[in-house]
Amino acid sequence: MEDLQGGASGIGLETARVLALRGAHVIIGARNMEAANGAKKLILNENAAARVEVLRLDLNSLKSIRTFVNEFNALGVPLNILINNAGVMFCPYQLSDDGIEMQFATNHLGHFLLTNLLLEKLKNTAKTTGIEGRIVNLSSIAHLHTYHEGIRFDKINDQSGYSDKKSYGQSKLANILHAKELARRLKEEGANVTANAVHPGLIMTNLMRHSFILMNILKVFTYILWKTVPQGASSSCYVALHPSLKGVSGKYFIDCNEIAPGALARDEDLAKKLWDFSDKLVTSLSNP
Repeated sequence: MEDLQGGASGIGLETARVLALRGAHVIIGARNMEAANGAKKLILNENAAARVEVLRLDLNSLKSIRTFVNEFNALGVPLNILINNAGVMFCPYQLSDDGIEMQFATNHLGHFLLTNLLLEKLKNTAKTTGIEGRIVNLSSIAHLHTYHEGIRFDKINDQSGYSDKKSYGQSKLANILHAKELARRLKEEGANVTANAVHPGLIMTNLMRHSFILMNILKVFTYILWKTVPQGASSSCYVALHPSLKGVSGKYFIDCNEIAPGALARDEDLAKKLWDFSDKLVTSLSNP
């Protein structure tokens, strides 16, 4: 069974389609239920035997995440693969439902909590079935363009120094650091679950709705670097499914190849600091 957030459109939809074709029971977590049900219909039209279900999930709300996990657990299905695909990009300064800068909240903190809440299910499924569990975080090469300190731990909500581009880069850096530290912890406890991050490439999707004009201008000058949606989803599917990656964890992939990320993304101390920061933040927000 595979759980995918942001599977209602773009890369998420294509990933869900491919995994359903491979026989996976796909659970799509999505904020826009109309789009998610449309995605389910598209998948079933192509593959009538596909097993696809849709649950509401808003990554910028910790309450919504906990409700989603409760509903998912009520299904009584195993969990082999978790793909953290949902995200926002280059949005104007705003706060999440829990009062955290939107890009950090949605792209990192929401996935951090969701993964933690589903981790025991992943580990138990792997132990029971003997099949390695896999967690895939969608990151971006934009992790190279962040604030100079990487993660602004003391200024997460600072509006005066806010940059929509650097804030996005910060959240994508956090995706890699999260996978890195999670991989270390899973290996330390001997769990048969891996965690990796991928960069899907430059793709024109709904994620770019806050910078559509800029992205179209950029595309004119960098057209050779842009990918189709299926090409963009290929790395996620590869890292989630390919048998050659058995035991590979804490890595970063571009075009289905393991690549060294930026220096900040390789910083083990920064990864541990982000984990502790995120854990304390989620706890404080859950128990105000």
